[in-house]
Amino acid sequence: MQKRQTESGNRKAPPRLETQLCFAIYGAAHAFNRAYKPLLEPLGLTYPQYLVMLALWEEDGQAVKAIGERLGLDSGTLSPLLKRLEQAGLVKRLRDSRDERQVRILLTERGDALRHDAAGIMPAIGSATGCSREEAEALRDGLVALRTRLNIRGG
Repeated sequence: MQKRQTESGNRKAPPRLETQLCFAIYGAAHAFNRAYKPLLEPLGLTYPQYLVMLALWEEDGQAVKAIGERLGLDSGTLSPLLKRLEQAGLVKRLRDSRDERQVRILLTERGDALRHDAAGIMPAIGSATGCSREEAEALRDGLVALRTRLNIRGG
């Protein structure tokens, strides 16, 4: 393994992977996906689809653009997700009567009923983390602040 040389000629060890914040976040994201997968499979949802459903359970009838902004997804990612949810009979698309350019996403009866089936997911994930409610909230708040700072700086 070669060491990098700095401009002054001193050899400097490359940053170690385990010291990288981004790698810790990346690993945690993958661990969350693995934890969610067996909980979401019986519902027929992927994690990104679950996020869309959560947004709609909070506020039904949102515009596609609003859902994308809320979840940080571009239309190229969100449109196929919505199409699959529609094919599964969980949502329907409806042109906004006031602005034909906007499409609103509405829960179907089946999509709304799925909320009940998904009620145990958050407690199961909370248990899997081993974090207290306070620890989880502090961690979430720190990550939200980090994401905000990175977005402001164009990251």
